[in-house]
Amino acid sequence: MRHLSGQGKSHLMGFRPMAVHSRANRAYPPPGLACLSDICQAPPTMATGPLSEARRHLASLGLPDRDLGELPGSARRFGDGAQYRIEIPSVEGPEPFRAVVDAAKERELRVHRISQGSGMMLLTDDEIEAMVALGHEHGIEVCLFVGPRAAWDVGVQATAPAGRVVAGSLRGADQLAYAVEDVLRGCQLGVRSILVADSGQLWVLGRLKRAGDLPADLEIKISISLPATNPATARLLEDLGATTINLPIDLSLAQIAAIRQAVTVPLDLYVEGADDFGGAVRYYEVPELVRVAAPVHLKFTVRNAPGIYPSGEHLAGLAVASARERVRRAAIGVALLRRHYPDAVAST
Repeated sequence: MRHLSGQGKSHLMGFRPMAVHSRANRAYPPPGLACLSDICQAPPTMATGPLSEARRHLASLGLPDRDLGELPGSARRFGDGAQYRIEIPSVEGPEPFRAVVDAAKERELRVHRISQGSGMMLLTDDEIEAMVALGHEHGIEVCLFVGPRAAWDVGVQATAPAGRVVAGSLRGADQLAYAVEDVLRGCQLGVRSILVADSGQLWVLGRLKRAGDLPADLEIKISISLPATNPATARLLEDLGATTINLPIDLSLAQIAAIRQAVTVPLDLYVEGADDFGGAVRYYEVPELVRVAAPVHLKFTVRNAPGIYPSGEHLAGLAVASARERVRRAAIGVALLRRHYPDAVAST
């Protein structure tokens, strides 16, 4: 395996988001990948053969025309020059967050982001402010989910086997307003990173942010519940205002490489996924995930664990114990990465 150079370690400047280029201020189609080594070259399009016309149309839009089986290394980086950061998901309140901080200290693991799934609407003002304060104290991004969603609404489609695809969607104009209010409240309490699972809400939030009605430094993270399964979908989400995109847990390295070529924003990838999303376990792929997908947030949840959404005091012990175990899993993943890709650069 060809390794990217570790150059730039001396220039890391702490936690800082990657510069994001909107459609309005970047060239389309986007320029080819910058080259740190010969593996960073964007591959030629397939000019002849099956589906050649369809592939030419994709290429004309600045999209890869196939999955990139040669696995080109990504030359993109976070704003501090790093290739990867560590995210601990399903951190449902201040106590699980403190458990993450303590466990990370015990294992000498740098955690860069925690994310939450039950939604801001199920956190008190004091709980949100406590999480924001913990994040500031320890240099950890605090990403909180929008609360309203179809799966918890009065509709029945999200509960049907064939209708679960709408679980993260917002039903009707009222629920869209509830979700926007959730974000406005969170921002007033100091939240600067949110999780979104509805494309219409993403469009609204992107417009509000560009108009100055939301903080300019607000991170808008796409949930795994809004599947970005191909380069065109990922590009669309980026154009609508996404600043970081969680990919489905089961994409191949070649499919991830194609998506990386199509967008500039960081990708978020589960190394270990929850059972209700298929439960993939990809620890030995971590070195290639970093090399191919950078800049990337590596996410670690726990298989064979009960669901905790929506969380609360009735699940407090489970939320804390599972948070600590996610940190342990992350430490295992980082140790494997250091063993097999020692030049990989993490944010400080």
